Amino acid sequence: MDKESIRIPLLENEYWWGGAVSDGVQMPFSGRDHARDLYGDAGYNQASPLLLSSRGRSVWSEAPFRFAFEDGILVVEGQAGTIKIERSGGNLREAFGHASRAYFPPSGTSPDPLFFNVPQYNTWMEMSYGPTQEKVLAYAEAIVANGFPPGILMIDDNWHEDYGTLTFHAGRFPDPKAMVERLHALGFRVLLWVSPFVSPDGEVFRYLYRQGYLLREADGEPVIRKWWNGYSGILDGTNEDALDWFDGQLDRLIGTYGIDGFKLDAGDPQYYKPSDVSARPATPNEQCEAWARLGLRYAFNEYRACWKLAGQPIVQRLSDKNHSWIGDGLASLIPNGLAQGLLGYAFNCPDMVGGGQYEDLIRPDFEVDQELFVRYAQCSALFPMIQFSTAPWRVLDDRHLAYCLEAAQLHCRLGPEIERLVAQSAETGEPIMRHMAYAFPEGGFETVSDQFMLGNDILAAPVLEKGAVSRKVAFPQGTWQGDDGCSVSGPCVVEVEAPLARLPWYRRVQA
Repeated sequence: MDKESIRIPLLENEYWWGGAVSDGVQMPFSGRDHARDLYGDAGYNQASPLLLSSRGRSVWSEAPFRFAFEDGILVVEGQAGTIKIERSGGNLREAFGHASRAYFPPSGTSPDPLFFNVPQYNTWMEMSYGPTQEKVLAYAEAIVANGFPPGILMIDDNWHEDYGTLTFHAGRFPDPKAMVERLHALGFRVLLWVSPFVSPDGEVFRYLYRQGYLLREADGEPVIRKWWNGYSGILDGTNEDALDWFDGQLDRLIGTYGIDGFKLDAGDPQYYKPSDVSARPATPNEQCEAWARLGLRYAFNEYRACWKLAGQPIVQRLSDKNHSWIGDGLASLIPNGLAQGLLGYAFNCPDMVGGGQYEDLIRPDFEVDQELFVRYAQCSALFPMIQFSTAPWRVLDDRHLAYCLEAAQLHCRLGPEIERLVAQSAETGEPIMRHMAYAFPEGGFETVSDQFMLGNDILAAPVLEKGAVSRKVAFPQGTWQGDDGCSVSGPCVVEVEAPLARLPWYRRVQA
């Protein structure tokens, strides 16, 4: 396969976004050197073969490519004849609009609207690999008892028997149908965690191997691949019969127990190899895409890893974050969330409030930072979705718990407005959570990555620094009415008061 390398001199004051969502903290790319090879690596989150410029330029290829910013030059290397470099306007919004229409047009549909107007709850941080029927019901009852709105409840890893054996573990879940009925009565929709991995040597593994539904080595033996839970076989996403089998297992869970949908985890390109033998030739990225495409069959779905499929009705969560202020913690939520939108993943969700890294919980020195937990909740409140896992009532005192509850309630109050933005995005492909430079291309906001727009009229400016009781907010032109009742006339930069009780946000006042 022939390769080509293209060198693109950067224009004056030109900034770029794209590639991998996990690189959002490095965006925009411009003066600093940065490189990413998208082949076989999506950064354990969403990725797309797309780059967008603040000067209206874009780079697209159907195949993964490597790119690097080096000394004022953008270098793009990939399969010869596949890389398209275009200019379709003069700003970020126009570059995105062209790419969306040309390469990942919106489907006209969205995930179920419930995702956007009530919180999500996940059992992972409370139960990790030990969920049980008793624990799940107690968690749901506690959500309601502590005044949090019932929403979408995801039962995470290890509710099942072996991986690939999509049957409730009888010892941990003696009556799953009754459990789901109780959860529905409490007002929850119920999702189950699933993955493409299959534990070797079991009955299901032997069946799938005989049917040719698993990835194989060159000698015909089944692939046994290391992943975060051990070593497993992998379902072949290019085999339609294999996907139909898997889909049948999920449909059985829906029909038998009343399950509403699925969290489809893993599927990262890193867990596939170019040497894997499949029903049709496929790169690791294409296997990731095939796994993500499976979720289109369900209105209730959630993904963390995805290749392409922008514009499709798939819920895209940010990767697991640390319980920390800096690094891959709270500070990464906004820039990475903005990257999701600019790559076409409009139906985006932050990671679990407080962080979803299980390893944080089991560290001997771990102690919940209550201030951080509150700021996580506030930052998430104006994303298109909000997700809890660590139980706020277990780790917070009454004052901090009240602040988290306020954040959840704010998200619910804005739910109808977010739903309208979701419907708009389903038709136009536009991000719901928008970069300031996207919403206001002439405002000079390219490097502002600690605040964002929800649609075109709500400006969110969460506090992201420990101990801060104020923060600077960059206001675009117009009049902005604050949550605190004050009015600000932009354009300007203002230091606003932001004690722990406050999430600063502003609504544009229409003339």
